[in-house]
Amino acid sequence: MTTTTPTPTVWAGLSYVDAPSAIRFLVDVLGFTETLVVPGENGREIVHAELRWPEGGGVMLGSHDEANELMPTKPGMSSVYVVTDDPDRVHERCVAAGAEIAREMREEDYGSRGFVVRDPEGGVWSFGTYRGAPEPAAE
Repeated sequence: MTTTTPTPTVWAGLSYVDAPSAIRFLVDVLGFTETLVVPGENGREIVHAELRWPEGGGVMLGSHDEANELMPTKPGMSSVYVVTDDPDRVHERCVAAGAEIAREMREEDYGSRGFVVRDPEGGVWSFGTYRGAPEPAAE
C-alpha cells in the first residue's frame, strides 16, 4: 500500500525581519522542507516562501513589511503547533543547534508528548504527538 502526505489545506502565515535566516532555521533545525522561495529585489527580502512539514501541513512566510495590511502579524508574535510522530528527534536537533527551548519535553495529561522552542525572532513552535480530538461521527 502506498501512502502520500496530503496537500496542506491550512497554512500559517508568518513574517520575519530576517526571513532568509528564519527559513534556514525552520529547514535546518526544525526539519521543514523548502518548497518555494520568491526573493525580493534587494536579495535580503523574501516576498513569499512556502515550507512543508514532512508529516503534513506547512507554513507560508515572508519579510515583514509595515505597509502590508494583509500580513498584520508582527515578527516574533506567532505561535504554531506542529504534529510529529517523533518529537524527541526534533528536540535533539533544536538542542544541538543551540535553539531556545521554552518548555522541555514532557508528557501531557491529554496523551501528547512534546516540547516548545522559540525561533530566532521569538516565535513559539510547539511540537507534539497530539493530532487533535477525533472527528465527530457522521449522523
